[in-house]
Amino acid sequence: MLTRLFTGLLLLGIAAPGRSEEILVFAAASLAESLEELGRTFEKTTGNALRFSFGASSDLARQIRAGAPADVFFSADTARMDELEHDGQVLGRDRREFLSNSLVVIVPTGSSLRVREPRDLLSLPRIALADPIAVPAGVYAKKWLEAEGLWDRLSARVVPTLDVRAALAAVETEAAPAGIVYKTDARASKRVRIIYEASGKPEIVYSLARIANTRKRAAADFVRFLESSEAASVFERYGFVVRTAD
Repeated sequence: MLTRLFTGLLLLGIAAPGRSEEILVFAAASLAESLEELGRTFEKTTGNALRFSFGASSDLARQIRAGAPADVFFSADTARMDELEHDGQVLGRDRREFLSNSLVVIVPTGSSLRVREPRDLLSLPRIALADPIAVPAGVYAKKWLEAEGLWDRLSARVVPTLDVRAALAAVETEAAPAGIVYKTDARASKRVRIIYEASGKPEIVYSLARIANTRKRAAADFVRFLESSEAASVFERYGFVVRTAD
């Protein structure tokens, strides 16, 4: 795998080890495992160093607007990237939107709860999800529940969390009997199981770009690497859907 990815980097025109740079990547919490794996390969094959800051895309975007020294931003939605583009902190031509995900309902592995259709969620006393006001995973979950006509009846039972990984943790520890998270997050845990998948509802689109004022070539190199076919195979292994151009 490493040899194939190294060849892919060369074909992309990404420099092999030489003058090294360190880049700071701000990325949605749901991308943690896949980006850390890809980052190790990128570091080994280019000699550049990566630092990651994972969290809620809304919080990361706010930090970038406040002047945080990020070089690359990988958001779990397009709205946060739209805001940064509007402010001139990313350029439209630099944006890449090739990654998707899906929402799932999860319960602790030992739970006997079943959900055959969305309306079955009305039987739950509490449900954890990322902050539905600001965090993409929560915003997506709210849109799905609104489309199903359930949000008004469920909103009082929602346990909002800092980000999607906090919602996952709430179910893992049984602080909440169920939660709505990304499919990729559920697959990363052995302490929860999926009881329902809202496939394609709503459409989830991640957005990637280098920050406009970065002077580091490695930032653009890393973005190109992440949209390569070699990286796509890693994302797919973690459960993401790689979108193809129409």
